[in-house]
Amino acid sequence: MKYISFVVPSYNAEKYLNKCVDSLLIGGEDVEIIIVNDGSTDRTIEIANEYGNKYPNIVRVVDKENGGHGSGLNVGIKLATGLYFKCVDSDDWVDKDAYLKLLETIKTNLNKEIEPDLYLTNYVFERLDLNKQCVAGNRKRFKCNELITWDQVKRFHLGEFAMMHSLVFKLSVIRESNLVLPEHTYYVDSIFTYKPLKYVHTLYYLDVDFYRYYVGRPEQSVTFSNMTKNWRMQLKVMRELSLVYSLEEIKALPRKHRRFMIHDLIVKSYLTLFYIMAGYSKERKKAYNEYFKEFKEKNRKLYYKLRYRTYFIFPFTLVMPLRRLVVMIGYKVVCRKTNWN
Repeated sequence: MKYISFVVPSYNAEKYLNKCVDSLLIGGEDVEIIIVNDGSTDRTIEIANEYGNKYPNIVRVVDKENGGHGSGLNVGIKLATGLYFKCVDSDDWVDKDAYLKLLETIKTNLNKEIEPDLYLTNYVFERLDLNKQCVAGNRKRFKCNELITWDQVKRFHLGEFAMMHSLVFKLSVIRESNLVLPEHTYYVDSIFTYKPLKYVHTLYYLDVDFYRYYVGRPEQSVTFSNMTKNWRMQLKVMRELSLVYSLEEIKALPRKHRRFMIHDLIVKSYLTLFYIMAGYSKERKKAYNEYFKEFKEKNRKLYYKLRYRTYFIFPFTLVMPLRRLVVMIGYKVVCRKTNWN
């Protein structure tokens, strides 16, 4: 039995892929590792095939045309056979002790007939060039080492939300949500973390620093310059998020479950605003207004629910210097909290 299916979307990852896959191989035949070569032009496919040939019962290699991160995840979801599903980016890795603890917990819980829809762990921002780390945990929001429901989850603050790095979904939950991610688009992790949440009824928080997220390289999509440049992709993701569920569907969930669903959308709405305002132009303002218009027309009740619980519009009423100041202060606060700078 494969307890976890790991998918590793890989594009020009020859510098990082060995470290990533080696960290996952520690799980042995309890896991499967699906390496998806996304049209790389370097040695990524050669490295992947070396693993596939050496560990045929663990590693599966898919070689495909370039389609972006979402495309690689779509392939992984389709091919996965494990009980749980986890994406590990090719330039990231997992901690050995935390990994073994997660596998042990899954097995122990199964013996007790406990199968949570979602496991949560901590993740660590690794700024290797500056020798810095920052642990992002969930100790204040979830009971540790215990099967819980949403009724037992504490309220999240505005700056807190579920990150893809901390989530290990049950594969059946992802498939029940009919999750298909857009191709050739950054920031699709926002959709990955949101759409399956509606089908998550039980949760289990394991207080271990499992996922290691490497930040600090200039080519990463989360740098300030790249976020400014890729605002259209973030807006595309937000357009899709705004239409995933109606307010009626969300209201049908238990109170704290629906509260978190709304909270997650609010946070991602603020993030989208940041991407837009980081480099203001008339084109950006027009595109943002068109997004609101579409949201209002196609999902009217949810639109009003979110609009009057957030401050979508106010930055456009500010003069340019003040607008830029607000955005930069917000960015620096986030950087300071996560050791990105």
